[in-house]
Amino acid sequence: MKVKKLIIPVLLLLSLTAYQSIEDPDYIDIPELRKLYSSGDTSKWPAAELHESIDKSKFQDIGVLPAVPYPAYNTYSKEKESLGKVLFFDPRLSVSGQIACASCHNPELGWTDNLTRSFGHDRQTGKRNSMTILNSAYATSLFWDGRAKSLEDQAQFPVGDPLEMNEKLTIAVNKIGKIKGYNPLFTAAFGDKKVTLERIQYAIATFERSINSPKSKFDNFISGKSEAYTDSQVKGLHLFRTKAQCINCHNTPYFSDNQFHNDGQVLFGTKNEDFGRYNVTKDVKDIGKFRTPTLREVVNTRPWMHHGHFPTLLDVVELYNLGNPSPVQKKYLGTARDTLIPKVDPMLKKLNLSKEEISDLLAFIETLSTPTRRIMTPDLPK
Repeated sequence: MKVKKLIIPVLLLLSLTAYQSIEDPDYIDIPELRKLYSSGDTSKWPAAELHESIDKSKFQDIGVLPAVPYPAYNTYSKEKESLGKVLFFDPRLSVSGQIACASCHNPELGWTDNLTRSFGHDRQTGKRNSMTILNSAYATSLFWDGRAKSLEDQAQFPVGDPLEMNEKLTIAVNKIGKIKGYNPLFTAAFGDKKVTLERIQYAIATFERSINSPKSKFDNFISGKSEAYTDSQVKGLHLFRTKAQCINCHNTPYFSDNQFHNDGQVLFGTKNEDFGRYNVTKDVKDIGKFRTPTLREVVNTRPWMHHGHFPTLLDVVELYNLGNPSPVQKKYLGTARDTLIPKVDPMLKKLNLSKEEISDLLAFIETLSTPTRRIMTPDLPK
């Protein structure tokens, strides 16, 4: 009799759970999801809900970052990394002698500067928010508009930019070449003391490829540490890949598809108007498209978006939850400029996330970041 009394409530509970999962489309079986996502086998994960425009044959899911890739033309060496680190912190590459790469990419500020727009030469304000160089080894193009094809290519742009370091590349190379303290560093990295623009680019790129995140709570969780996540974080991970639709752009272990999208942030007709990728390609289809930023270390790289207008991650999530409405002023319709009116990505739509779901999603996103680590800044050669 006692056994029967015990069995009936259990069966009733199981029946109610099954009924809830059938009747409530938003029901989430947390223990089951915890088991699947922390199994260490991504093939067991629930299917990601992808937009129809995504090529599923090329889709790569989120996961643990692989080993850092180094190009065949610029292989890794410790000596080259060390030289690149010194050059990265050396302000003598700038015309004023006051601005270094590290000025906008501060290691204690998520390798950015946490400013809406960075300050450059003569305290001029840049046009866009500084992107972090953390995990940039996994990026297939650099800058918000993708104008640099590699880290080697990227290294030259800030030096010659009038708003940043404002120095002629040839002069910057000559200045470094005249500093005797650099002779042994270039010799160790390249075999002789000759200073060239290419060698400076290669060294800085090698250093930047070494700036990577340690294992995050997310990495530990999906690798088998099932208790690393709270229930809220488990739900957030599942929402990220399903209802919240984040996975469409923030995929691969890098949490970026390395593609360009128009998410309605052109700010058309305002003083902050920015056509993004179009400025590089001059293809009207690229108006308003910007490179998908990584979400790894995103908590440490505030403020967000290419213009830096979003001070909290809640602001960002709320914007996408509303489908990112971006109305264009009617005064531009029927004018010469209406051919430049941007068309937002078709993936943008209202998500109808509840407050609890938004909270869960943010709880998950926070697990992609790790504590800020200090590094020893190098002594500059003399």
